[in-house]
Amino acid sequence: MELQMGTLGGFMSFVNGELIPYLRNLKNKPGTTPRQKVINEVFSSTERTYIDTERNLLDILDKIHTLSIESIDETHMFPISQVYEGLLQKMGEKNNDGGQFFTPREVIRVIVEVINPEIGETVYDPCCGTGGFLAQAYQFIKDKAKTGEDIETLKTRTFYGREKENLVYPIVLANLVLQEIDEPHIWHGNTLTGLEIYGGLFQGAPALFDVVLTNPPFGGKEGKDAQTSFAYKTSSTQVLFLQHVIDSLKPGGRCGIVMDEGVLFRINENAFVQTKRKLLNECNLWCIMSLPPKVFMNAGAASKTNLLFFTKGEQTKEVWYYDLSDLNITKKQPLTLQHFEEFFKLLSERRTSDRSWCVPIEDIEAKKYDLKAVNPNRKDNEDKRSSEDLITIIESHAAEIEKAIRQLRNKRI
Repeated sequence: MELQMGTLGGFMSFVNGELIPYLRNLKNKPGTTPRQKVINEVFSSTERTYIDTERNLLDILDKIHTLSIESIDETHMFPISQVYEGLLQKMGEKNNDGGQFFTPREVIRVIVEVINPEIGETVYDPCCGTGGFLAQAYQFIKDKAKTGEDIETLKTRTFYGREKENLVYPIVLANLVLQEIDEPHIWHGNTLTGLEIYGGLFQGAPALFDVVLTNPPFGGKEGKDAQTSFAYKTSSTQVLFLQHVIDSLKPGGRCGIVMDEGVLFRINENAFVQTKRKLLNECNLWCIMSLPPKVFMNAGAASKTNLLFFTKGEQTKEVWYYDLSDLNITKKQPLTLQHFEEFFKLLSERRTSDRSWCVPIEDIEAKKYDLKAVNPNRKDNEDKRSSEDLITIIESHAAEIEKAIRQLRNKRI
């Protein structure tokens, strides 16, 4: 109140000159709590407020002050978090970089539901971006909480991630806090090189995780400093992340991952083949879903993608495929959860349909670990008529049309 009633510009000077520097220095104070470390990192890249006037800043704070969990509609539980994600989606559309920052919510929801994380399990995303997978996993698991201890475990000892981008790192922390995750354990740095910017929130993290949910960046390239940490060396970011994910899972741990189709079918580089062999030998790759070509278009990326689901600790004997690649996805007709209804009906028994089939490991090995989905059950709608057949059809129709015209002219006479 004293600041609000003070001289013009006094409140803005307090925010920029005292409050923000204080929040940025919280982690260096004795006895810092985990929540204070999170707040410190949210403001780690903030030098000053970019709100243009003191009056606008005060108006915004007044509106935020009126928000409470009780006043938020159930269908829009965390609108501020959704604004974050909406802005990042728009950024992807403009900069054609959305595949790095934004995974469509429908894809995340399907992956989380298939993997089905439970209370007491650790959930990890090694390239978490704005935290979409971790946030959705929290929303999915929280309804399973039955006791205060369950809630405490969920909010403080469940969600772990890594993020490299300086601008995105504070956003993921703010997003997860808004989602009611009290202690998001997010490591700031390059996952693949191990180069750490700040690891204070990741202290005490387990070496291996029960669940991995992730979408590695499409088309990224890494230098030799990243490759030295991996058995199979390549500049392909996605292949290195796939190796990291496999090595980060506990025995019995489960993973749902978005993967560029090029990783599946490429057999001309040794690291691609070796990594896929590692996946099939160390894990049960029990499902590959082929997504429509334009599913990431709304996020500014045009890569053809697949979803891979696997469990660590047992070899793959066969892979069950499900094919959605024939769907025509556009900005006006986006992918929705309805497109996955048959998939969930068939999933538990891995049943065969026009869209699903099984491939034994022997066939995959014979193809040198080409994992691309090629649907043998798809109905062939290709027109196989020859040019002579078409000419004959046209001529016959032309004769019918000429006869009809003569009859009409005779009636007019």
